[in-house]
Amino acid sequence: MFMATWNIKKLKDVTTKIGSGATPRGGKGAYHHEGTPLIRSLNIYDLNFIYDNLAFIDDSQAKQLANVIVEKDDVLLNITGASVCRCTSVPDNLIPARVNQHVSIIRADRKNLSGKYLKYALVSPLYKRALYGLATTGATREALTKSDIENFEIKLPDIEMQKHISSVLSAYDDLIENNQKRIKGLEGMAQLLYIEWFVKFKFPGHEATKMVDSGTEYGMIPEGWQIVPIGTMASFVNGYPFKPKDLGDSGLPIIKIPELRSGILEKTPRNDGENIPEKYRIKNGDIIFSWSATLLVNIWNSGHALLNQHLFLVSPKLDLYRSFVFYALTRLVEKLSKQAVGATMQHLRRDTVVDAKMILPTEYVLERYEKLAANLLQQIAILQKENQNLCKMRDLLVPQLVTGKRTLKA
Repeated sequence: MFMATWNIKKLKDVTTKIGSGATPRGGKGAYHHEGTPLIRSLNIYDLNFIYDNLAFIDDSQAKQLANVIVEKDDVLLNITGASVCRCTSVPDNLIPARVNQHVSIIRADRKNLSGKYLKYALVSPLYKRALYGLATTGATREALTKSDIENFEIKLPDIEMQKHISSVLSAYDDLIENNQKRIKGLEGMAQLLYIEWFVKFKFPGHEATKMVDSGTEYGMIPEGWQIVPIGTMASFVNGYPFKPKDLGDSGLPIIKIPELRSGILEKTPRNDGENIPEKYRIKNGDIIFSWSATLLVNIWNSGHALLNQHLFLVSPKLDLYRSFVFYALTRLVEKLSKQAVGATMQHLRRDTVVDAKMILPTEYVLERYEKLAANLLQQIAILQKENQNLCKMRDLLVPQLVTGKRTLKA
């Protein structure tokens, strides 16, 4: 058994860098589709990095932020706003990224502190509560200062024990990451299958099928196929308009855009559901579409929950349509995004969505497609469930190991 010595240290005494970045000249409008990655608070979740909405800056902008270049094993900590105190490590594939003013880089002095260990410590309930208490001091403040972080105290074992604890917890993260790669692969296969059949029209039997003019923007389509509004294939029910008084700490999770993207989070509000109509309850396998702010389609696989407004529950009118509607809607998102309205928050009108035109194949083709696509979606759901269980096991271990309540054997 390791005999570790634990000491209380201020972060400034065991780190070589603590600092946040800035928004490059030109503001958000100057972001690009490629270049140097700019990490923002919306990319950072506890022990998770979200690539959606990752911004990029050009060489000139990157030079402006030369003092906040991320390095391997850097810890990223959100320091402002509703996501304050969320923490993760920088992904290796983003180095040398920059960070904006809402994100702080914490770089460990490797002789005394493991960056991986620090990441796990800062997401543990003990230190998370302490950090959040600093961030919310005062009537309007919801931010961590550089001084707050530098003087934050953490109880550390010796460096060898830190590395050992990190290796145990990292094993879970490695399994989770491997599953994520498998999920991405399956999603890619499903997307290619949809494109091959319903965009390139290389479906089974296509050689003997005549192409006819649809009289629409879709042009030539297989004979017997139709162009229909997506609303004829599925119903779209907007979520419940929860008020602040409805949000609590117990009951069913309330699903908003962050949950749709990343699953149930530590800060996910809850409600007992007693006064919420049945039509706002969701379950595994339900298709959810975010029509406000961030347009996003996903299949919910995180258990029974309640749906918040700004999200549609999409219910295919026939089981035969399920996989087809999901992937068709996924492909429609880019087209629909050009029809978003609103000065302060971009959103889609309901009729814009339900009236959106899509191709409807013959029942014979749909039956064959559903059999293949549903199998891929089932494999994805199994891997997602496995990851949820791995996350739970890891999250149970984290507070025990980083506080010394549970010791490790060699």
